[in-house]
Amino acid sequence: MSKSIFYHAGCPVCISAEHDILNLINSSNVEVVNIGTDRTRIADAQQAGVKSVPALVTPTGNVLHINFGASMEDVIG
Repeated sequence: MSKSIFYHAGCPVCISAEHDILNLINSSNVEVVNIGTDRTRIADAQQAGVKSVPALVTPTGNVLHINFGASMEDVIG
């Protein structure tokens, strides 16, 4: 993986974190994935180790959980 991936579910906490992430990291270095609308990416997030969103997965595979917005169980519904 050459980019970080920022997973979120579209809630206000997630959107706020997305804006902060994009202010900190050049948008060409981060892929933003809203798993609330693109549910096909939920399995990717889980496989990467995401337990709650918002979360940033670094290019080295570290998962940085940012300000609890929703658990993956809540997102899956």
